[in-house]
Amino acid sequence: MSLQGADLRHQLGVLKSQGDRYTIQEVVQLPFGKDTSVFHAGRTINDGTNDVWLKLTVHNNTTLDSSGFVFAGWHDYMYWYEPGSNGQYTLRAQTGLMMDNAGVERWNHYAFPIHVAAGATATYYLHISNRYYRENALLPVLLNDIEYYNFRHETSNYYKQEALIIQIIIGMLLVFLSITIINYTQLPDRSSLYFAGYILGLIVYFALRLDAKPYQLSFSHHWPKLKYYWDIPALYFCFYVMYFMFGNVFLSLRERYPLMEKIFRWSSWVSCILMLISVYCIYRGWYHIPGKVYTYFYFITLVPLGISLVALAQRSRHHPLIRFFLFGSISIYVLSLCAFVFNQEPVGLTAIPELVTPSGMLVAGVLLQALFFAAGLSYRNKLVHQEKTKTQELLIKQLNKNKELQRKLNEQLEELVKEQTTEILRKKQELEEQRKLQLEIEYGKKLSEIELKAIRAQINPHFIFNCLNSIQLFVMQRDYEYAQKYLSDFSYLIRKTLDFSRRNFISLSDEITYLNTYLGLEKMRFEHKMEYEIIVDPTIPTGELEVPAMLLQPYVENAVKHGMNNEAHTTGKLTIRFSQDDDEEMLECVIEDNGIGIERSKAIRQLPAHHQSSGMEISLNRAELLNKMYNTEIQIEIIDKTGMQYPESGTIVRILIPQL
Repeated sequence: MSLQGADLRHQLGVLKSQGDRYTIQEVVQLPFGKDTSVFHAGRTINDGTNDVWLKLTVHNNTTLDSSGFVFAGWHDYMYWYEPGSNGQYTLRAQTGLMMDNAGVERWNHYAFPIHVAAGATATYYLHISNRYYRENALLPVLLNDIEYYNFRHETSNYYKQEALIIQIIIGMLLVFLSITIINYTQLPDRSSLYFAGYILGLIVYFALRLDAKPYQLSFSHHWPKLKYYWDIPALYFCFYVMYFMFGNVFLSLRERYPLMEKIFRWSSWVSCILMLISVYCIYRGWYHIPGKVYTYFYFITLVPLGISLVALAQRSRHHPLIRFFLFGSISIYVLSLCAFVFNQEPVGLTAIPELVTPSGMLVAGVLLQALFFAAGLSYRNKLVHQEKTKTQELLIKQLNKNKELQRKLNEQLEELVKEQTTEILRKKQELEEQRKLQLEIEYGKKLSEIELKAIRAQINPHFIFNCLNSIQLFVMQRDYEYAQKYLSDFSYLIRKTLDFSRRNFISLSDEITYLNTYLGLEKMRFEHKMEYEIIVDPTIPTGELEVPAMLLQPYVENAVKHGMNNEAHTTGKLTIRFSQDDDEEMLECVIEDNGIGIERSKAIRQLPAHHQSSGMEISLNRAELLNKMYNTEIQIEIIDKTGMQYPESGTIVRILIPQL
């Protein structure tokens, strides 16, 4: 609002009473000085009682009487003195925000009229006393009739807009209150009562500030101090006492988070005590104390409150109502903190809404908090209603089940004799079926053993045939020393082969010795054109683990045979690795060669004059029979390195043997 008129700051004499109460007769005798520091265009913080006297001397040098209005702002107590006909000063007007009881037109009393006759001089005194923690603008001006009329018009329009905004806010709060009442009728709960108290406190707070005209309290103009009694105490009541009590019950902290419940409960008690102290200080006239205490309290509690909200946020996944409480809390505290930090009033950092301009962020934070809390109550009632409905449905289902159970029991009682008769026949039939199934299992097991023995009988002559070919080769070459050594090792293999053929399983150490002997014979036969290596994980207890007898030898033999036929390598390489998984439940054997590969080997075997080897097929059949007999999962995987991303050709045989 713009204020036109003559600026009187440099024409007024100033006298600060500094706590002394002077009468008008004493003030007239005291000296006044020029002190423009007492004047300010905006709101300021008042740390105590600010008592100041202003002296205005008007000289009328014209031939006409002069009149006007002196306006110095809206203050707590204002006394206007003018000279009488006898030269004595008398109190012509007294007004103030804390004392005026003039009704709906009380705002007209803040502009004081002056009248100076032609060629005369008149002196006026204005006593201003501000006791509240906030002091409004003190900017005295002299207005003529037209300027005063324009000022009244602009001020009235400004406060009508403010009144409209407050009416909208009160209307929204009344909607929230109505929703809360409806929720309470459906589900009586203390959280609804606390939220209703929170909304009522806000409604009263805004209603006392519903000014249709400047500082005209529509609801409390008969008791102006009611606005001050419900200022700082309202902040404690709404945003701390009701807030903590509402959160405690709404989130069921006693059952879910006992420590948080104690924090909220003690916080509400501390806030309630501070609210009562504020009311007492206002009653005694110590208005600046509640404002300072609340500001310190607000900023001190920001960090603990933030920690509490973070702790609640970590539990929001398990408690959906926490989200509504968090969003409401974050809205009011973030927006209010932004409003306090970016306050345009020259009052420094404060947490008092009356000293903040603009107040839009504060109002938005209050409405968002109320909106989230109201939505949370509605959602909570919805959950409770769904739970009740679900419980009722379960009860109905249980009742129907009970009726059905009663009917079935009646039917069972009627058929009890019949069931007892048929039960004997049924058990007899089950015993017959179990005996038949047991006979079938034993027969299948014996059949599998016979098949396994037949397969081993196929393996033994197949291996002996290959070994005799090797001995024959040495004899033909007249290498009797190698033939003798070869025949000695071969006799050892024959004995072990006959021994292993009678057993289904042998130890891993015996299998390794057997393979080592066999590969030594093959290396002698190929005259050092073959290299082999058996790698055993040192953590494997080879003497304790058992493997199927003669299962690995055909794959090793096949690797030797085709590994020596690769023209790309002068020396065939064979590697056998034994390892065990982390759980020590599966033994892995990997047989790798650098031969021609499995696909090329199959192509060669299809030639008419080529020998058809059946050792690998026999071993695969043995593995299937062992899986069937002992319910194991022996797995055999053959990989051709030629078609894979390997640097050389060859075959990898991967055999997984579970431990029984």
